[in-house]
Amino acid sequence: MVSTDLMARPPGPATQRAGRLWLMLVVLLLGQFMGLLDVTIVNVAVPTIGTDLHASGASLQLVVGGYTVAYAMLLITGARLGDLYGRRRMYLLGAVVFTLTSLICGLAPNSATLIVARFVQGAGAAVMVPQIISVIQTRFDGMARAKALSAYGVVLSTGALAGLVLGGILVDADLLNAAWRSVFLVNVPLGVLLVALVPAFVPADEPRGTRRLDFAGLAIAVPAVFLVVLPLVLGHQAGWPLWTFLCIAAGIVLAGIFVLVERSIAARGGDPLLSLSALRAPGMASGVGTLTCMQVAYGGFMFTLALHLQGGLGDSALRAGLTFVPVAAVFGLVGFYWRALPRSIHHALSPTGLAMCVPGYLGIAAGFHDGTQDSPLLWAGLVVCGLGMGLTLSPLLAQALVHVPPTKAADASGVLTTTMQLGQVIGVAVFGSLYLSLAEPLPQHSPARAHSSAHAMSTAAEWMALLSVIGVVGGIALARTVRRARRPNVAG
Repeated sequence: MVSTDLMARPPGPATQRAGRLWLMLVVLLLGQFMGLLDVTIVNVAVPTIGTDLHASGASLQLVVGGYTVAYAMLLITGARLGDLYGRRRMYLLGAVVFTLTSLICGLAPNSATLIVARFVQGAGAAVMVPQIISVIQTRFDGMARAKALSAYGVVLSTGALAGLVLGGILVDADLLNAAWRSVFLVNVPLGVLLVALVPAFVPADEPRGTRRLDFAGLAIAVPAVFLVVLPLVLGHQAGWPLWTFLCIAAGIVLAGIFVLVERSIAARGGDPLLSLSALRAPGMASGVGTLTCMQVAYGGFMFTLALHLQGGLGDSALRAGLTFVPVAAVFGLVGFYWRALPRSIHHALSPTGLAMCVPGYLGIAAGFHDGTQDSPLLWAGLVVCGLGMGLTLSPLLAQALVHVPPTKAADASGVLTTTMQLGQVIGVAVFGSLYLSLAEPLPQHSPARAHSSAHAMSTAAEWMALLSVIGVVGGIALARTVRRARRPNVAG
C-alpha cells in the first residue's frame, strides 16, 4: 500500500515546473485562438454590418480583407521584433493592441472607422502570433515539444470553424442589441484575461537581436500590395475607371522594385523581409504557385458564400455559419490527420486534393443554381471541398520545404505564410468583385434577388474550380520533386 505520507506529499519542483509550462502553453494558445477567430468570425457578420452601417460591398471587402492584409504584411516583421526586443514583451504588446482595436471595431460608428480599426487589429495579431511558435520551440523539448505542437495544430484546425459558428451564434443572439458588434466585443474580455495572465505565466526572455528589421522592403511592399488590392476592391463600384488600372500597373512595378531591393539587401549580407533565394530550392516555386491558387479560391469562397447565404437567400447568421460547418470541419480534421495515410502516397496528396476541389466547387455551383440551398449537390460539394482543401494545404506546407536548407527554413516558411495570407486577400478582392458585379441589388427576400445572387455565386464557384485546375499543375510538379527526394540513391 502507498502510505498516507506519500499520498499527501506536495508535488515536487519538477512537477510544478511542468505544470507551469503547460499553463504557459494555454495562455499562448489563447492568443493564437483569438487571432484565428477574427479571420473567419467576421464573414457571417458581413451582411449585417453592411445593413447597419450602410456599407458598400467594397467597404465590406475591406472589413474582411483589411485584417488579413495587415497580418500578412507584418507577420515576418512581428517575428523579428520578438527576436530583437523579447518574445514575451512583443506578445503582450500585440495582445494589448489586438484587444483595444477589437473594442474600437465593436463600437465603430461607421464603416471607415471599422476598416481602419481592422487594419490595426491585423497588425496587433501580426506582432502577437509569431511569438507563440518561437516560445514553444525554445521552452519545450522532446516529447513535450511534440505534444505542444500537436495542441498548436488543434487550435489551428478548430479556430476557423469556431469563428464561423460563434459568429453566427453571436449575431443571431443580438446580445444587448449589439448584433454584429458582439463578434468584435467578444475579444475584449478574452484579451483582458490574456493580458493579465501573460506576466504571470509566460517567463521573460532576453532579446537576441540576431536579425534586423527591413524597413526598406516593408516601405515598398505595403504600398505595392495596396495599389493592387484596393483597385480590385473598389473597381466594380467605381465602374473600372482608368485610375484603377494605373494603380494596379504601379503596384506591379513596385513589386518588381521590391524584388530588386530584397536581392540587393541579401547580397550585402542583410536580412531581407522576404528572402527570395528560398524560392530557388526545388519544389518551393511550384509549392508557392499551388498555394496561391488554393488560397485565392478559398478566400473568395468564404466571402462570397457568406454574402449569398444571407444577402441573397435571406438566411440568419447562425444558419449561414452552420452551412460552413461541413467544409470547415472536414478541412480541419483531414488537415490534422493526413499523416495517418500511407506514406507512399503523401507526395500525391496536394495535387489530388486540389483536383478534388474542382468537382467540389462545381457541385456547389450546381447546388445553388436554382436559387435555393436544399440540393444534395451543394452539401456534397461542401464536404468534397473540405476534403480537398485538407489534403492540399497541410501536406503542401510540409512538402514545399523538402529541399530547403535548414539555414533557409525560416525564410522559406515566411514566404509560404505570406503567400497564404495574401492569397486570401486577393481572393476576397477578385471573387468579391465578381459576385458583387453579377448580383443585382433587388428587394431583399425576393425570388428575383435569390436567383440573381445564386447566378453570381455559381459563376464565382465555377471560376474557383478553374483556378483549382491551374493549381493542380503546380501540385503535380511539387509531387514529382517530393518523390525524387525520397528515392534511394542508387547511382553507380
